Amino acid sequence: MKKTIQRSTILLWLLSPLFSMGQQASTQAEIKHSLFIAGPQFTGVLGENNAVIWDSKKPGARDGYVLKNGNILICWGDEVREYNKKKEVILTYTKAEKAMELGTAVRLKNGNTMVTESGKNPRIIELNKKGVVVKTIPLQPDTDNVHMQTRMARKLKNDNYLVPHLLAFAVKEYTPNGDVIKTFKTDAEDLGGRAAENWPFTAIRLKNGNTVVTLTHGNKVVELDADGNVIWKLTNDDLEGNSLVDPCGAQRLPNGNTVITSYGAKGGLKIIEVNRNKEMVWSYAGHNAHHFQVLTTNGKKIKGSPLK
Repeated sequence: MKKTIQRSTILLWLLSPLFSMGQQASTQAEIKHSLFIAGPQFTGVLGENNAVIWDSKKPGARDGYVLKNGNILICWGDEVREYNKKKEVILTYTKAEKAMELGTAVRLKNGNTMVTESGKNPRIIELNKKGVVVKTIPLQPDTDNVHMQTRMARKLKNDNYLVPHLLAFAVKEYTPNGDVIKTFKTDAEDLGGRAAENWPFTAIRLKNGNTVVTLTHGNKVVELDADGNVIWKLTNDDLEGNSLVDPCGAQRLPNGNTVITSYGAKGGLKIIEVNRNKEMVWSYAGHNAHHFQVLTTNGKKIKGSPLK
């Protein structure tokens, strides 16, 4: 094992593998990733050899991350848990009301955990280390359909929140007071209008100010400039076969490549990686992934925040 992956964050992956799950393939160069996967059949960590390194034993997760300290934060529809390296649950939060759905969980720089709750009064909450709500931001999803109100929200460096709203066909930027200061629409005519069902699912603000958005039912991934103009678009017309089937989770890697889930795929590829030229350079065929986190590539830890 290379020295570069002997840090405490990676120690979790050095446990004896349980069993192999799926397979990886690369087309232009040898690429092997280790992954955290949050999915309907499996939620846990896979090594670069596809061996199961850690299994939550609770499938159906919607969001999650291996944190810098090696702990694992996971969001299911009904609860959020944080596990330490001993697999002990050290943080829990259960949805406030039975009819609510939790959509995402992210560890913030101040140590709080950000969670989205859809429901009659949809909101973002921040939890302290004890799992107590210390901050609430109301959301405006433009629908009473709880399941379709929101998905992968993220906190920005300016302390605002970037929130995809599926049936609003919009990614909205909220201030800490809950005011919407910017809206990126995803039902523009050049994307096929409302008929294309470009429901925004994951929105990632890049360092250059652009925003990457997965459009789940529209089977597209777009990159928008600061004014919301499409400057890069990936569709199945750019790929062999229907490789984009309900793309949900996404990650922009430090090398500029974009990794994307095909959550709705019944078989074949479940996660793909494309370069700027829209060429597929890596794929994973195994369990479906709602969301994921690329942890290492060819033995080297991914640099920078997994949210960037």
